[in-house]
Amino acid sequence: MNAHPNESQTQLPLAGRHAVVTGANGGIGEAICHELARHGAIVTLLGLDRAGLEATRDRLPGRDHGIAVADITDHAAVAGAMAEAAAARGPVTLLVNNAGVAKSAPLVKTDPAQWKLMLDVNLTGTYNCIHAMLPGMIEAGWGRIVNIASTAGLAGYAYVVPYCAAKHGVVGLTRALALEVAKRGITVNAVCPGYTDTPLLAGAVDNIVSKTGRSADEARAELAAGNPQGRLVKPAEVANAVAWLCLPGAEAIHGQSIAVAGGEVM
Repeated sequence: MNAHPNESQTQLPLAGRHAVVTGANGGIGEAICHELARHGAIVTLLGLDRAGLEATRDRLPGRDHGIAVADITDHAAVAGAMAEAAAARGPVTLLVNNAGVAKSAPLVKTDPAQWKLMLDVNLTGTYNCIHAMLPGMIEAGWGRIVNIASTAGLAGYAYVVPYCAAKHGVVGLTRALALEVAKRGITVNAVCPGYTDTPLLAGAVDNIVSKTGRSADEARAELAAGNPQGRLVKPAEVANAVAWLCLPGAEAIHGQSIAVAGGEVM
């Protein structure tokens, strides 16, 4: 793993903090891992693709980062993986629930299996990870939980009803939990990206192309048009918002759902 050549780890604002980032392989997840590591955190990258996680880990600044292979929809697996991560790298006091999945279809063509998948990954997976790591934060008297929701958690979009329902659930979870832990030194917030230039977006583009006959460039332009800035969000911009919520000085930002979407949602 790469050492950061010009900064002493002990001088960085998140030095000594152990962060877990779910869905850490590529896209927004990798950008978040990089940003937290750049500020000194030791990161455990959680996901399903061991090889991909290892490759991402090896690109991070700093040392001692690790991986955890677990399905976030499996409560027991998450608890076990987090116990192992804490034993190896110290108590987890930073949690970023980034893992997610999105599929589109009219509601009448959304079968129960697809509905369940959207809620299991996007909402129950977030609960599973918080449930595993919150007791340690309470014991430490300090913690930062950042849930990656979506502008779909703040507004409605056609043809993604289960995804919107799940992400609205994540926003509600964020607000309710924030009230529970407000006096325990723990902050809980959601970051809500608009359409972001990631591999997940490529799937949406492919879906538009296959169903409408538009070109990939036309499909990307259609998605970007919802952003008043006329562009797709960059993963690094989402990561910057996450890091800010974890850094000293953001203690009063609590129970918020922050849109990173160029003004799409106000």
